[in-house]
Amino acid sequence: MSEPAAEQTIRPEPQLLGIYLNDHLAGATAGVQLVRRLARSMRGTPLGEPLSGLAEEIAADREELVAIMDELDVPIRRYKLYTAAAAELAGRLKFNGHLLTRSPLSAVVELEMLRLGIEGKASGWRTLRTVGVAHGRPDVGRMDRLIERATEQAAQVETLRVRAAARVFGTVT
Repeated sequence: MSEPAAEQTIRPEPQLLGIYLNDHLAGATAGVQLVRRLARSMRGTPLGEPLSGLAEEIAADREELVAIMDELDVPIRRYKLYTAAAAELAGRLKFNGHLLTRSPLSAVVELEMLRLGIEGKASGWRTLRTVGVAHGRPDVGRMDRLIERATEQAAQVETLRVRAAARVFGTVT
């Protein structure tokens, strides 16, 4: 009896890690654009300062990924970065009840997207941790720190999302 496809051992293909990391870099590129735009739009509100700090951290995480890719000799595929940047720009077009101005709902939706991106980043760090355990690089301690930071970022974004939703929908949390 044969094993289910999901449980079969696959012969490692070195280029797959490069594809995987470039996909994560594309997501990180879009995430940095999103959080920076969100921080700018929330400047002067209670969400503005925490989002500015998050924008700096998320940009630093993207640079960590670039450094890890360099350490692993994974070339950056620029076309994926351009595609991610274009997708983030397209994501700004939302049918949210406001044509020429920013809808209050935008902050809630964008914080949800940011949270999803951070969760994806954490999954990528966990995958790289597994690679590090098996191959000696990237450094497992470094990956543990990045995983912890992503966990803290996700919790912070969730707190901000709940506050934004309460403001928009008039609920008390």
